[in-house]
Amino acid sequence: MSAIDLPRARRLAFRVVLGQAGVTVIAALIGLAVGGELAGRSALLGGGIATAGSLAMAVMVMGGTSAGSAQRALSAFYLGEALKLALVALLFVLVLKVMKVAPLAMFSAFVATFLVYWIALLSALPAAGRASRGA
Repeated sequence: MSAIDLPRARRLAFRVVLGQAGVTVIAALIGLAVGGELAGRSALLGGGIATAGSLAMAVMVMGGTSAGSAQRALSAFYLGEALKLALVALLFVLVLKVMKVAPLAMFSAFVATFLVYWIALLSALPAAGRASRGA
């Protein structure tokens, strides 16, 4: 049986958000250099949407106190994921309805920032497995 190291999980969650913000800026600069102002702004919006969703989830799930049951933690994760999906959908609809964007740049930056989440998760899993076996 292994326990979750909550402070480590919080750091990881907020590092993912910071990493996504960094990838967003890089994607926007690449978009600006390759495709001009519209592509740069579109990449900034696409990456920003992913980053905002991850930030909302991290705050909801990791922002509370560490006290609580496993059931409460699982509920917080489900609620956080639901909030993230709803926020991402709402922001995409809003951006696509209100602004002129370059879809390829916007969705490319979104995917690039989404990959940050999976890379961080995959890099954290082996460390968690080593920690539980070593204890």
